Amino acid sequence: METLSPWLNDIFRWAHVVAGVLWIGLLYFFNWVNAQVVTQLDAETKQKVLPQLLPRTLYFFRWGAAFTWITGLLLLHMVYHQGFMKTEDLAGNAALIGLVIVLLTPVLYDILWKSLSGMTAVGISFAGVAAIVWFLQENLGYSYGTTTIHLGAIFGTIMAFNVWMRIWPAQRKIIAATAAGEAPDAALPALAGLRSKHNTYMSVPLIYTMVVQHHGALNGHGWQGLLIVVAIGWFITCWVYKKSASPAAAAY
Repeated sequence: METLSPWLNDIFRWAHVVAGVLWIGLLYFFNWVNAQVVTQLDAETKQKVLPQLLPRTLYFFRWGAAFTWITGLLLLHMVYHQGFMKTEDLAGNAALIGLVIVLLTPVLYDILWKSLSGMTAVGISFAGVAAIVWFLQENLGYSYGTTTIHLGAIFGTIMAFNVWMRIWPAQRKIIAATAAGEAPDAALPALAGLRSKHNTYMSVPLIYTMVVQHHGALNGHGWQGLLIVVAIGWFITCWVYKKSASPAAAAY
């Protein structure tokens, strides 16, 4: 098993990155390209194009999300918990508590965004991120790198939850209604669009956590540095959203 574990590590990392590129690439296509184009199509064109385009795109989108999440969770276990490639000792039940937090946060996130909306929910979400990274580092004794990758796992788990439990079920109903020439329930595009937008905002700091958890410039700034990363990531995402909706994005 010791001989096999480096191979598993490499295979899971490779699969994780390939699946992640597929998933996040399509996420950006949906939010920054497709969302702008669809609004320019008439009803007849939508009826012809969308039932062909969306099922194919959503197939790769949802399975890219699934494989990214599964391989990411396996890597989290192998590298940071009680697996083959563990890099640091987490005292007591620290590893188990971290895993529970990763798996529990989508439920709390979903409850929050069903109950509240707008900047109030955004503010509570950011405060929740702050509380989690503070708890991981200050109470569980996680290093900066371990805290960083667990934050990425939390974002990734919420995003995968959104894809499979909120976006894909809503899109199936939207596609069926569009193919039948009917207007879908207005709540469905609103739900799918909001959760897809949330995923886009989470994806930018998530990518940071994947690539610089040990060697980032904010390595010595503790959990406060991670909050700076999240804030910058959300600001960048907001700017790209505005850019994608501008005439400049459609220019040659």
